[in-house]
Amino acid sequence: MPANLGVMLNNRLQNCTCAAFYHALQVWSFNTGERSAAKMLTPSDAEVEKLYQLACGYDPNQPGEGPGGRAQHVLKYLFNHGAPIGQHERRNRIVAYIEVDPRHLDDVKRAINDCGVVYIGFHVPGNLGPEVRHLPDVWDVDSANRKIVGGHAVVSPGYDEDTLDVISWGRFYRMTWDFFSRYVEEIYAIADKAWVESTRKTPGGLTLGELEEQMSALRDDR
Repeated sequence: MPANLGVMLNNRLQNCTCAAFYHALQVWSFNTGERSAAKMLTPSDAEVEKLYQLACGYDPNQPGEGPGGRAQHVLKYLFNHGAPIGQHERRNRIVAYIEVDPRHLDDVKRAINDCGVVYIGFHVPGNLGPEVRHLPDVWDVDSANRKIVGGHAVVSPGYDEDTLDVISWGRFYRMTWDFFSRYVEEIYAIADKAWVESTRKTPGGLTLGELEEQMSALRDDR
C-alpha cells in the first residue's frame, strides 16, 4: 500500500474515530481489488468532514476541533448508515462490529486475519503526545514518560511475533505487544462486505447471512 494514506483531517479536527474507519476502508479496497492505489477507496476531505458531522455531531460553523467521538457510537452509525464515499451519495456500511477482549491476544490476531483490520482505541502516553513532532516508527513502553495525555483510535491491518502494524496520521507505524497490553482499552473486529465476499472469511467463521442475523438487533430500521 502507499506509504502516505492521508491524515483524513485528523491534524485539524482530531476526528481519529472517523479517520480510522476510512483507513480501514483503504485496506479492504486495496486488498480485495487489484492491489492498486488507483483502485483504493480514499475519501475526499469533504466526505471525512461529513462523516464527522453525522456520526459525532461536529458543527463546521463552530470554532475548534469538534467533539471527537466514541468508538462504539461511530461504529454503530457506520453499521446503520454507512460512511460517505464516492459519487451519487454512495454509502459504505460495515456488516458487523464485534468487541474483542484485548487481554486475549490470540483473539486479536484471529480478528485481524478474519476481518483484514481491527479497530483500536488506546490511551496515549506522553512520549506519543500531540507536542511530539516526529513519532517513532515503533511504539513501545517508555518507563520515563507514562503519563496519559489523551486517547486515540487507529486500525491494525497486520502483526508479527513482536508488533502490530497500525495506521495513524495517514502512515504506518508499529506497536509492540507490550505497548498494546499496557495502553489499549478497546478493540473491535469490523466486517466489510467486499472483504467477506473476496476472502470468504468472517468473524467466528460465520457465513455472511449468519453474521447479519446476529447483528440484526442493532439495526435502527429493524
